[in-house]
Amino acid sequence: MDKNIFREYDIRGVYPTQINEEVAYIVGRSYGSYIQEKLKRNLCGVGRDNRLSSPTLAQELIRGINDSGCNVIDFGLVTTPMYYYGCLKTNVIIGVMVTASHNPKDDNGFKFSFDHLGNARGEQVYDFRDYTLAGKFLSGKGKTTSFEIKDYYKSFIEENITMGNRKLKIVLDCGNGTTSLFAKEIYSMFPNLDITMICDKSDATFPNHHPDPSVPENNKMLMDKVLEIGADIGIGFDGDGDRVGFINELGEYVPTDKAMIAYIRSINDKVSNKKYLYDVKCSKALEDEIIKLGGTPICYRTGNSYTRAEVNKKNYPFGGEYSGHLYFKDRWPCIDSGLYNGLRMLEILSNTDKKFSELYDNINIYYNTPEIKIPVSDDIKFKIVDIVIEYAKTKKYKYLDVDGIRVQFEDGWALVRASNTGPNLTLRFEANTHERLASIQKEFEKLVKEAIASY
Repeated sequence: MDKNIFREYDIRGVYPTQINEEVAYIVGRSYGSYIQEKLKRNLCGVGRDNRLSSPTLAQELIRGINDSGCNVIDFGLVTTPMYYYGCLKTNVIIGVMVTASHNPKDDNGFKFSFDHLGNARGEQVYDFRDYTLAGKFLSGKGKTTSFEIKDYYKSFIEENITMGNRKLKIVLDCGNGTTSLFAKEIYSMFPNLDITMICDKSDATFPNHHPDPSVPENNKMLMDKVLEIGADIGIGFDGDGDRVGFINELGEYVPTDKAMIAYIRSINDKVSNKKYLYDVKCSKALEDEIIKLGGTPICYRTGNSYTRAEVNKKNYPFGGEYSGHLYFKDRWPCIDSGLYNGLRMLEILSNTDKKFSELYDNINIYYNTPEIKIPVSDDIKFKIVDIVIEYAKTKKYKYLDVDGIRVQFEDGWALVRASNTGPNLTLRFEANTHERLASIQKEFEKLVKEAIASY
């Protein structure tokens, strides 16, 4: 087994070279043994996305869990948020989801949990990796029962959305991912929505575009359709349905940090705890707006497992990250559901006469780059970040090192961090002016390229 498939907050790799049925069985056998030995639990949930390799991987995963003597509740083919809700509904709390989220079509993997806060993260993953590689598993004869979660999930969403009277023309882009199987049915529960679907045939070869709505280029079809039919909003989902992306009525991509401003404005008067979490990739405009609303901005590390756990642990009413993971905890159980989060935005729109673009207007203006991914091997990516940290110390720059390094200037910032889902560095820059943005970007891109060249 390739130990590099154990990443910061999940197991992920290429099928069938890194992730295959044999690996799935071992992971299952290990997971079942681990939770029995360390957590004194003998029941977990399992779900799978619509990837081509997911059925056989899930089958072998479950066989491995059962062979450890652990029992399984099988939710079958579901979005990741449906699996999360299934674990809550059945009170098993923990389990394994077979998915590679928004990764390329040949990838697959496992998101798994050991507590109620969210998926395994950091040391939890590495402890499980070491346990798995040691191979000292329990034996037994666990049982598997199936549980159909869809109708419960639909009802739960319906109970947690209060639409206004305004009719909305919307476009949903499922990216041919797992939401293709559920989005139309769930959104059709709300009669004020005039729904147009695109890329809504379940097809894990992802024939139309890569299923990652946080990348503007992946939203071209959605942008075009919004303009073509004069829609009020376009909503896109990723491969396993836990992330969301937005297009406004002008056909423009809406960065998640701007969408977060719309959400926070909508709930700020309704919550007593006005602390809101966001990750290091988000614009200072979000921080400024939270302060303007009398709230407390909490800048935190990137990563679904970390951000969701922190929102859960600290009981923040809302948090999220630039990639499109968003967590409501005001009247929703901190599940990052693209389908639900899309409906929350529609709820806001349906109760106002404002256009979508007006929900996040009148904010401070900054100029920024999109995420810049620089390929670099997993072996050295963290060493490159260390070089940048040493550089910042030498220059006596202020910086935040909660995740990689975010160098803070009076008029902008530079982010350099190691991706936890692939062999990449992620860079992003922001400043008050175009000129200053170019200057900051030039300084740190040069530094990073020179550091990579030294290896």
